[in-house]
Amino acid sequence: GGIAAPSGIGKSWALATIGANAARAGKRVAHYTLELNENYVGLRYDTIYTGIEPGKIPDNPELVRTQVQEIPGDIIIKYYPARSITVHTIHAHIENLIANKLKPDIILIDYADLMRSVDRIDARYQELGAIYEEIRGMSGELKVPCWPASQTQRSSIHDEVIQADKISESYNKIMTADVVISLSRKLEDKANNTGRAHIMKNRFGSDGITLPVYMNTSLGKIEIYEENSSKGILLKKQM
Repeated sequence: GGIAAPSGIGKSWALATIGANAARAGKRVAHYTLELNENYVGLRYDTIYTGIEPGKIPDNPELVRTQVQEIPGDIIIKYYPARSITVHTIHAHIENLIANKLKPDIILIDYADLMRSVDRIDARYQELGAIYEEIRGMSGELKVPCWPASQTQRSSIHDEVIQADKISESYNKIMTADVVISLSRKLEDKANNTGRAHIMKNRFGSDGITLPVYMNTSLGKIEIYEENSSKGILLKKQM
């Protein structure tokens, strides 16, 4: 799968939300971050579980500890500097986790565009395509689903709905994935805590669908609704 969004829209929050819900369901999450450091990503998970803003988390250690201890799953967060790793680095880390009986149930990569391909490729768009193919190969070999985030073109920040042609630099990202969801939020959406999730591609069901989203990144709350649900109708009116 994959989450696609322009810079500043909340793709990192969306990945953390996927991870937080997986851990809530008792799964083990391996969250690889190439943009935010481990502590910052950890604070975001704390915010999702407690509803307390990241800046106020250190002031509420007991409340955070109590809430997080109730989560049945595990979250392993690993930071690498941007452009410093290939898929082999992640694969080796996961093999190490497996050796320690900590095999993840889901892999998150924030974000895959900041990786390098295994083979040296001069053309950036070809390299990006190779990176996503390598991630898919690792996911298949390990039999673990993987959700990388991907950057969309800068111009897409003005789009009501982000379509597949706005995926930054390489359409191969779309071709490689089974499921791709784009997130779009205009300035008024940020003020209203609204947004749109567009199912660009889905090998397992319907695609081309746009769903209303409640998205409050200050509290780490992201909820996607059916179009015709009462909350979905309300969100569309707010937009």
